[in-house]
Formats: sequence, structure tokens, C-alpha cells
Amino acid sequence: MAKLMNFTGTILKNLFHKPVTTKYPAEPAVYPERSRGHIENDFDQCILCGLCMRNCPTGTIKVSKPEGYWKINRFDCIQCGYCTLKCPKKCLSIVPGYQTPGPEKKEEILTRPVTPPPEKPAAKEEKTAV
Repeated sequence: MAKLMNFTGTILKNLFHKPVTTKYPAEPAVYPERSRGHIENDFDQCILCGLCMRNCPTGTIKVSKPEGYWKINRFDCIQCGYCTLKCPKKCLSIVPGYQTPGPEKKEEILTRPVTPPPEKPAAKEEKTAV
């Protein structure tokens, strides 16, 4: 009984005060000025050259032009920005904010349909009269 009496003041105070987190879901998060954010790719402009992959110090970006994909492992990315500096089309950028966490580690994959190379016409064989 004595233990319950110790918390009575706290219980009554919490019952009659407004909640502390009233603006939590409605107010967007404000990120500090020096936070880097995350990498975004304007995939329509991307030519899949692979310079971002070659300049990534952690190797988190994978590019394949023949297969037509660009993928990034968000958990391994350190947001250094080297990929954005080396991109010739400037389709990569660092956007303020962070990705929402998920229950599993996954890669973000951007793909486009691959068009097969045009077929070369077959060489005509000349018939020689014997």
C-alpha cells in the first residue's frame, strides 16, 4: 500500500495534464543544418555510365548498363557525396532527410527496360557459276 501512495501524485499529474507529443504526427521533422540526408537518383536522366559506382568508397552503388539497373544499399551508404560530384549528367543529388527504417535490410533498385541491339543484316552469298 505504501508503494501505491508514492506514485499517486505522479498518476494524478499525468491524468490532468496535456500530452507532451501533441504535434508528433502532424509536424514534419526539422533536420539540423549540417545533416547530409540521402542520395536520390533522377533515373530518367541517368545514362548508367557507372562513374558513381567506381567513386563510391563503400561500394554501395551497383550499376549495370547491359542489364539496365542502378541500385544502392542505403544501410551501407555513408552520404559522402562523391557519387554526386562525379556524375556527368548530375542526376544524383543529396536530399535532406532520411529514409524511413524498415524491418529488413534491402537495396533500392531502379531499372529500365533494355532494348536489344539492332540486328545486322545477313551478308548475301554470291553464287558463282561453274
